[in-house]
Amino acid sequence: MENAPRTGFIYLDNAATTKVSKTALAAMMPYMDEIYGNPSSLHSAGQRAAEALLEARKKIAGCLGCKEKEITFTSGGSEADNQAILSAARIGAQKGKKHIISTAIEHHAVLHTLQKLEKEGFRITLLDVSEDGLVTAEEVAEAICPDTCLVSVIYANNEIGTIQPIEKIGEVCRAKQVLFHTDAVQAAGHVRIDVEAQKIDMLSLAAHKFHGPKGVGALYVRSGILLTSLIEGGAQERGKRAGTENIPAIMGMAAALEEACGAIDKNAEKQIRLRDRLAEGLSQIPHAVLNGSRTNRLPGNVNFCFEGIEGESLLLLLDDKGICASSGSACTSGSLDPSHVLLAIGRPHEIAHGSLRLTLSEETTEEEIEDTIKAVKETVEYLRSISPIWRDLINGKKEFVIK
Repeated sequence: MENAPRTGFIYLDNAATTKVSKTALAAMMPYMDEIYGNPSSLHSAGQRAAEALLEARKKIAGCLGCKEKEITFTSGGSEADNQAILSAARIGAQKGKKHIISTAIEHHAVLHTLQKLEKEGFRITLLDVSEDGLVTAEEVAEAICPDTCLVSVIYANNEIGTIQPIEKIGEVCRAKQVLFHTDAVQAAGHVRIDVEAQKIDMLSLAAHKFHGPKGVGALYVRSGILLTSLIEGGAQERGKRAGTENIPAIMGMAAALEEACGAIDKNAEKQIRLRDRLAEGLSQIPHAVLNGSRTNRLPGNVNFCFEGIEGESLLLLLDDKGICASSGSACTSGSLDPSHVLLAIGRPHEIAHGSLRLTLSEETTEEEIEDTIKAVKETVEYLRSISPIWRDLINGKKEFVIK
């Protein structure tokens, strides 16, 4: 299989991270050079930084439909998830409630925190999902018990892109007086969020998923919910997250989120059109299947399994062709185990190993989509041509799983 010399690359791994936007960069620069004071300092340089911090908080709150005092800055989505879940667990334990409900397709920042709590005596219920990766509000309602202290459901899955019925789940939790947290790391800046209307009590986000810088995120916490500190020290973030705030990164995050939310409909319209064309092209490959809901998914997410190949080989050969993709969450890229998300939606181990996740941005072009379809088709065909497993399948020694 001949590969053309690489003259650039097609970046289709935006679920892993995005390029920092010019708007975000411009917002960050003054706080590295001109306005560099510590926002906790009383002098004028510090107070200029404190004013910027408040302005960033207002911008993010405006995008989420909440009050600025309900925003706590964190180092990213994982910290925000940890703090939300551990805080809810502590609140529940004080009331004798030690049952938490989540789903089998959560990000590991949630799942590993729940495993930690399980060792501390909490009872954890992980709800199964449909083949499309969905959990229903009715299933959540049935799982809630008198001792349930928290429901945590991912807003949009980071691997297969399925968007959950967040508002309906929020209504169930509010009616039953159970705290509701959602990991919205993949959703923020890409779909419209209104924490009040959706009855969300806590929400996590990360800047680098919507063209902000890495290493900064935010946690929305509804007024009246007491946060547990993960980092002890100073009185920053109203005493709930010690450490001098990363003002440049926070300003970049606020600018990026405001820009993304302002163009959300335009960006979604373009990405959905290209997403559907990409899915259509890849579905022409024999014995291939789209993972997740065909329509109820993030605008830029396409995830396929191809029978008879191994995902890592596919990624490396696509990289040789200048296409940056992934097989699932970047946080688990070193693992040899198949995706827990794909297993949860019913894909067998051997099929889950042959997955490909392609995630678009508003900068993705039609030409890049067509080039990617061609490259994936060629690469899958090549890998199958040298695969003994594929030979057994086409010779009838084994049965196809993907018809």
